[in-house]
Order: sequence, then structure tokens, then C-alpha cells
Amino acid sequence: MAGRKINPIVKMVLEFGPILVFFLGYMRLKGQHFMIGGTNYDGFILVTAAFIPLMLITTAILWRLTGHLSKMQITTAVMVVIFGGLTVWLNDPAFIKMKPTIIYLLFGGILGIGLLRGKSYLRVVMEEVVPLKHEGWMILTRRVCVFFLGMAVLNEIVWRTMSTETWVTFKTFVLTIAMFAFFMLQGRIFTEYAVEEGTEADAEADEN
Repeated sequence: MAGRKINPIVKMVLEFGPILVFFLGYMRLKGQHFMIGGTNYDGFILVTAAFIPLMLITTAILWRLTGHLSKMQITTAVMVVIFGGLTVWLNDPAFIKMKPTIIYLLFGGILGIGLLRGKSYLRVVMEEVVPLKHEGWMILTRRVCVFFLGMAVLNEIVWRTMSTETWVTFKTFVLTIAMFAFFMLQGRIFTEYAVEEGTEADAEADEN
């Protein structure tokens, strides 16, 4: 079901604002330690604790404004609660650092299963935004699947081998820019396999 249209800038702020706030908060509190309830927490843990409700609030606002949330948005919010909560509860930053890996593996795996069945699950969530012929969806799905799995591996390498500050910068900017750049580079698919007006039925017939 398609949601109501909202200002693209408002949508971008709601989706990426919490990530930027997380980055700014970490840069402000990095290296600092706070004693709370007899437990010592560093700045990263406190920023993570603040990030969880902020993410839920912006997701709720997005749902309120559009009347719709994508499966990826819902999954991301759930993962933030689970892994962010574990990070704060166990006072261990490893959990929130693993979150992008789990999300990318989950979606990459789902797309991969669909490809093995000869289907494009990506089409289910994107068709109303980008109508393509069946062949175009299959090509795009294969590329997105590989991209997600590659990002999962890259996130693991960064958080396991580099400093927390490097990972926060990587999470905030590199992953976001990589996502935008990836889809920008798929312009040829969107043009070559675009479904022309009045041919939607033909596209469905191609898939079946």
C-alpha cells in the first residue's frame, strides 16, 4: 500500500536525522565517562541510549505523516531497539555496531532466496516508485543483493578492526553515501527497462 506523499526534505530529515544526531552526539561525548547507578558508561553508550527513542519518535512521525512504513523502515526500528537495548543493558558497544551487518544480511538473504525462486522481492517494495519490466527487476535485485552482502562484510571489517570513532564516521557517512551512489549508478536499468504507460499488464505477463 502506497502512503501519502510528504515533502522529500521532511522525509529525508526524519530518516537520516537520527543518524546525524548520533554522529554529532558521539563526537561531543567521545572519550568521556559517566557514572550512573554505580555503573561506568562511556559517551558512546549514552549516545546509543538516546538514539533508540529518537529513532522510534522519528519513525512514528514518518508513519503519522505518510500512513505507511516500508518493511525496511520497520525492521530497522526493531533492530535499533534490540541491538541498541543490548548495547546499553550490557554496556557493550559491539551490539549496536553489529546492527548494520544483521540488517544487510537479512535483506540480502531475503533477496537471494527470491532470486533462487526466480522472483524479485525487491519489486514488492519498490514497484510503485520505480515501475520496471520483469527482466529489469531481476537484474536490479541481483545487484542490490550483492551490494547488501558486500556492505555487511565491510561493516564487520570496519567495526572489528578499527576504532569506534572510525566506525561511527563510517556508519554515518560511508554507508549512507554508498547507498545513494549505488542507486544513482543504476540509472541505465531504470531507463532501459522502464515500463511505459499502458504496458503494466504486459510487465505482469512477462513475470508470470
